[in-house]
Amino acid sequence: MRKKDIQFVDRDKVQTSRARTSKFSELLDALDQLDPGGQAIEVNYSNDKEVNSMRTAVYQYNKDNGVKIKSAKDSQNNKIYFYREK
Repeated sequence: MRKKDIQFVDRDKVQTSRARTSKFSELLDALDQLDPGGQAIEVNYSNDKEVNSMRTAVYQYNKDNGVKIKSAKDSQNNKIYFYREK
């Protein structure tokens, strides 16, 4: 086994690229505007995988922002709704 060259460097010497943006950034921005007991956000979807990805993004948003946004799925019309309860 070869010895690895591991070094510690100052954090300011590490260059990073721009922050990664979510493909659901438009949805996440809309979540900021939801009021408890107010309007819901309606989003069209094409398959269940897309629904699961949106829900995962929203649940992470809940965790990061300390809110509780719920979802309801309308399978017949391929729509999902996000809302905040009172």
